[in-house]
Amino acid sequence: MIGRLLVANRGEIARRVFRTCRALGVETVAVFADPDADAPHVAEADLAVRLPGALPADTYLDAGRIVAACRAAGADAVHPGYGFLSESAAFARAVLEAGLVWVGPPPGAIAAMGSKIEAKRLMAAAGVPVLPSLDLADPGEFPLLVKASAGGGGRGMRIVREAGELAGEVASARREALAAFGDPAVFAEPLWERARHVEVQVLADAHGTVWTLGERECSVQRRHQKVVEECPSPGVGAGLRERLCEAARRAAAAIGYVGAGTVEFLVQGDRVAFLEMNTRLQVEHPVTELVYGVDLVRLQLEVAEGAALPAGPPAPSGHAVEARLYAEDERYLPQAGVLRRFDVGGDVRVDAGVESGSVVPPYYDPMLAKVIAHGESRAAAIRKLVTALRRARLHGLTTNRDLLVRILTNPAFAAGDTHTGFLDPGGPVAPAAPEPVDALTALAAALALAAANRRRAPVLGGLPSGWRNVRSQPRGVAFAGIEVVYDPLPDGVTVVGATPERVVLERDGVRHAFDVARYGEDGPARDVTVYVDHPGGHAELTPLPRLPEPAEHVAPGSLLAPMPGGVLRVEVAPGDRVAKGQVVLVLEAMKMEHRITAPADGVVSGVHVETGRQVEAGAVLAIIQEGNP
Repeated sequence: MIGRLLVANRGEIARRVFRTCRALGVETVAVFADPDADAPHVAEADLAVRLPGALPADTYLDAGRIVAACRAAGADAVHPGYGFLSESAAFARAVLEAGLVWVGPPPGAIAAMGSKIEAKRLMAAAGVPVLPSLDLADPGEFPLLVKASAGGGGRGMRIVREAGELAGEVASARREALAAFGDPAVFAEPLWERARHVEVQVLADAHGTVWTLGERECSVQRRHQKVVEECPSPGVGAGLRERLCEAARRAAAAIGYVGAGTVEFLVQGDRVAFLEMNTRLQVEHPVTELVYGVDLVRLQLEVAEGAALPAGPPAPSGHAVEARLYAEDERYLPQAGVLRRFDVGGDVRVDAGVESGSVVPPYYDPMLAKVIAHGESRAAAIRKLVTALRRARLHGLTTNRDLLVRILTNPAFAAGDTHTGFLDPGGPVAPAAPEPVDALTALAAALALAAANRRRAPVLGGLPSGWRNVRSQPRGVAFAGIEVVYDPLPDGVTVVGATPERVVLERDGVRHAFDVARYGEDGPARDVTVYVDHPGGHAELTPLPRLPEPAEHVAPGSLLAPMPGGVLRVEVAPGDRVAKGQVVLVLEAMKMEHRITAPADGVVSGVHVETGRQVEAGAVLAIIQEGNP
C-alpha cells in the first residue's frame, strides 16, 4: 500500500492528485521551484521539498533532484502528473530503481511511445491505422505538419504550406522541442485539414484487463494546444466509436500497457489515423470522470498497488465539457504577474492551480484552471459552463475567458461542427472586436470610486464626493476611453445603493447589481484599476488621474516585449533594412517561441537586447525607423 506519495509536478495537476490522496488517507509531498514557493499546491501538501532554481530544466525536469526529494521526505511512491517528466522512461526507471512505487505505465511502454517516430512503426505493426511519415529534406507534398518526436502539447509543432518555409520551421520546431522535452528530434506528416482530434481513454491493470472509457473530442485548439474538450464527441457515432476503441485496445496491448493513458487519433469523415499515445493522465481527464462516474487518479493508485480492475468500466451518463482558462491575451501571448482575484462558481467543477493572490510566473505553462460542466445533455453542460465563465471574478491578469465564451456560444460549436482549424483565421470564431464598456457598468464603477473617496475622507465623510454649496459643473470620473457623469444621473436611472464594493442601479424599472473591486490605490494614480462584475459580464477600467504624471518617453517605431521572457535570438543588426512582417527577434516565454516582427518596411535604427537576456513586459527590444531614410 502507498503511504506517502510525491507528485513530481506543480499547479493544478499536483492539487488534483492531492485531493484524491486526502480522500484515501495517503500522505502527500510537493516539490517546488523558487517561483512556486508560495503556490497553492505547496501549501496543500503534507510535506514540501524545494528544488532550487526557476527554469524547468533545473527543477521539475531534473530527475535526480526529484528522486532525492523522495528520499528526503520519506516518500514511497511517485505520481508524475502530466508534462515535465511524466513521459520519461528514464525517470520511471530511476524511480523504480530507488525502490519506489511508480504510478504510471512500465518504463518499456513509455519508451515505446516516447518516440512518436518509433510509436508509429509499432502501431502500424499492430494493425492500428497511421499517417505516413514524410522526408524532412524532400517531403514531396504540402501542407504538412512538423512535430516533436518526444512530446506534445503543441510544442515543437509547425504547419508548413510551402517548400520555402520548411527549413526555418524545422529549425524552430527543433529548438522548441529541445527546450520543452530535452530532445530536438522532429518528424513530418501530411496535414489533414478540417479533421477532428479525437482521443480514447484507456486504463489497464497488471492482470490483463484493459478498459476503454469512450472518446473525448479535442478539436478546438489554439497553437496546436487544446482549449475546449468534451465527452462524448458530438461527431462520433456508435460504429466509429467501436473502431476507435478497438484501435486503442490494440495500441495498449501491443506495448503491454498498465495504468491510465490516452490514444489520440485524427478523424476525417470515415478516415481514422493514429496520432500518438500519451502514457500518462491527460489534462482533460475530468470530462471522462464526470461522464463515467470514476476517479481516474484513484484507479491509477490502486493499479499501482497491484489491484485488479473490474471486468468492464461503468456505463457512461450525460455529457461533460471542459474549458481551459489561460492567462493569455487575444493573440495567445502568455501573461505573468499577480492574479488579484480568482473566483469561479456555479454548478461546475474547477481544477485550479491558482487562487486569489497567486503569482503566475513566466517560466511555466500559463494555464490557470480547468472549468468543467456535466449535464444530462450536451446543451445543458454547455449552458452551465458558459454561465460559470461569464460570472467568474478574474482580476489582475488578462485571460482567455471571453474567447472561451465566444467558442461555447458559437452556432457551429453548438451544432458540434468542430475541427482542428476551428480557431484559425477565417474560421467560425472571429477575432474579438474591441467593445466599449457598457454605460451602466461604467456608471457603477464611477459611483463606487466616489463612495471609496468618501470612505477615505478624513472629515465630513457623509457629504457626497466633490460636494459644493453651489454646483458649477457636473461631477464625474474620466476613465481611459470613456468619461462618466454620475451627478446628475442619466435619465431613467436611479441609485438603489452605492458602496465601494457594490452598486445597485435601477433603470426603467429594472434593477442591476454590480460588484466592484479596486487595485493599486496605494501606488501611483496611473496604476489604479477598477474591475466591475455583474451577471451579464465584466469590465476593467483605468481611472485617469486629474493631474497626469510625466510618462516615460518611448521612441517612435519601438518594438516592445509583449510579455516577460528570454531573448532566444536576434536576427537583425542596426542599419539592416527590414520588410513588414520580417522576424526581428525571437522571445521564449512559458516554453514557447514568440516571433517579434517588423510592423512596417524600414531600417533598424537600434537593437536594445542580446541573445540570452531576460526582459520584462514593455521593455524596448529594437527600434524600426519606417520608410526609406
